[in-house]
Amino acid sequence: MPRQRALRSDSTRNREKILVAALRALADDPNATMAAIARAAGVGRMTLYGHFETRHALVAALFARTVAEADAALESVPLDGEPAHALDELTRSSWRIVAELHALLGAARDELGDDAVRAHMEHALGRVRGVVERGQARGAFRTDQSPDWLTSCYLAIVHGAAGDVRTGRVSEQDATIWVPQTVAAIVRR
Repeated sequence: MPRQRALRSDSTRNREKILVAALRALADDPNATMAAIARAAGVGRMTLYGHFETRHALVAALFARTVAEADAALESVPLDGEPAHALDELTRSSWRIVAELHALLGAARDELGDDAVRAHMEHALGRVRGVVERGQARGAFRTDQSPDWLTSCYLAIVHGAAGDVRTGRVSEQDATIWVPQTVAAIVRR
């Protein structure tokens, strides 16, 4: 029995090494090959394919895991209270998390497609949509545009900022100020 546990433990460690290496590799090159990911993880290709039969399966597992981690990190953000404050808190908390997710987004879109990517992010986007709907109902946010549209605008701003910070076009310090200001300007009445 101890031998079987050791094999499972090795398997778990290898899977984790693969996912960590894949995130780095795909952040550097969204077209990174399975061979490059195996090298980066320090495992053989057979080990990699033992865990993930295809690149699609690897990217899907990595993206689902990354989105779930991001979603869990946002669970602690208080969304009750005044809608403008709640949206500001959510924006300040989420854009840095999205910056990490952004590194994987290109590979995820290429492998999984836009609809699947959006479906993975739907729970997190539901938080934004809920705050927007509450703000509209209370007269704090504009009502001439739908909550879905304002949520899409939020997503575009946050992802745009993440990309600009990642490429060095905008400093993290500036984005920390500008992203919440820009989101607030878009939803304000």
